[in-house]
Amino acid sequence: MTTKPELRLGSHLLPGLAAVALFVVIATTILRASFGDPQGFAPDAGITASIGYAMFNLDMGSVPSEGFLVAFEIIDITLVAALVAAVMLARREREGDVVALLSDGGRRIRTRLTDDEGGDR
Repeated sequence: MTTKPELRLGSHLLPGLAAVALFVVIATTILRASFGDPQGFAPDAGITASIGYAMFNLDMGSVPSEGFLVAFEIIDITLVAALVAAVMLARREREGDVVALLSDGGRRIRTRLTDDEGGDR
């Protein structure tokens, strides 16, 4: 005989209730927020050029902005460090010497394969 599903109550419902409460708080905050009127740029403003000038703290753009030189340099240093780390992780060393995977043209691998198959050198 088939029985009706029963609702299990307990502490396992607490994370779900917390998620629903957080959703209600965020939805209420967003719906009650007031935003100012949107502002645009002048029709003849060079926005792309102004972004480039702002990136290097130059006051030559037609759109006033903050300078981003420090942020640009931080991103530059971080990307260079990531590139150097990737190269260091990709290097292989054997007995203090740097060894490339196929620096011998694959001769060692071919020799191993033919030796393992019982073939002559």
